[in-house]
Parts: sequence; C-alpha cells; structure tokens
Amino acid sequence: MSEERLWAPWRMPYIKGEKSGQCVFCAKPAWGDDEAAAIVHRGEHSYVMLNAFPYTNGHLMISPYLHTGTIEHLDEPTLLELMMLSRRSLAALRVAYRPEGFNVGFNLGKVAGAGFDDHVHLHVVPRWGADSNFMPVIGNARVLPELLEESYRALRAAWV
Repeated sequence: MSEERLWAPWRMPYIKGEKSGQCVFCAKPAWGDDEAAAIVHRGEHSYVMLNAFPYTNGHLMISPYLHTGTIEHLDEPTLLELMMLSRRSLAALRVAYRPEGFNVGFNLGKVAGAGFDDHVHLHVVPRWGADSNFMPVIGNARVLPELLEESYRALRAAWV
C-alpha cells in the first residue's frame, strides 16, 4: 500500500505560531491595518473579516467589537448591525463569487464548534454544489482555489 500525502501549507503558521491567548476578535480591529487583519468592512458596533482558515473561499465572520460569548449580552443596535452586515456580506459574496448557496450561523460554545467561544461571531460561508467532495472525508483536507489575500481584494471590491 503506498502512502499518499495531502499538503495544506497555509495552516503551518497557525500550527507553529505562538498562541498569545489574546482574543483574535478583539485584537484584529486594533491592528490599524485592515488588509493585514483581513477586515473587509467596519461598522459602528461590528465588523466583517475573512476567516484565516476558511471552510470555503470567501468565508466571512461578522463580530461585534464587544467581547462577549453570547448574543444575549448584545444590545439591539449591535444585533441589528450584525444582521445588516450579514445581508451586505451575502450581497458582496454573490458579486465576488456567485455561490449557489450559503451557510449562515453562530457556533455558541465549544461543544457547538466555536473555536473562540468567548467572543461571539456570525459565520457566512458561501457554498457551491461541488465544494463538498471526497477530500475532507478521505484526506482530512479542504481544497481552496484562491489565496486569502485574493479573497480579501475580491470582497473589498464587491462590498456594497
């Protein structure tokens, strides 16, 4: 039996990188460089950024600036802005990528799949009929045809 390998080199900086323990959703807006932070849009109460380790190209996360692990702690203006930004995200993704569908949702708590369970964020994942293939099952890897930097430029250009 021959051994086959699947490579996902874009994950190595995350795997080998120092884990600061700092909340990524609090830290990135303070960087001062939206392109380096992959922040596509800033609102008054919330912002939109690309997921650095996406399920598909264009995978966005919408996060409030307020550090809280649940939507119950958000005021109405922040909740409204989260939903308005999700609508704008869908529109930008339709222009930039023409997906066939979307997954939109919150993962609240570690057991629900939240990688950062102490800072709530809304995932907006564009989907295509062919994006669920054998690679995640057989190779435990996803195949993404576009670099994160290219996704950033495409979505900034498509933002309405």
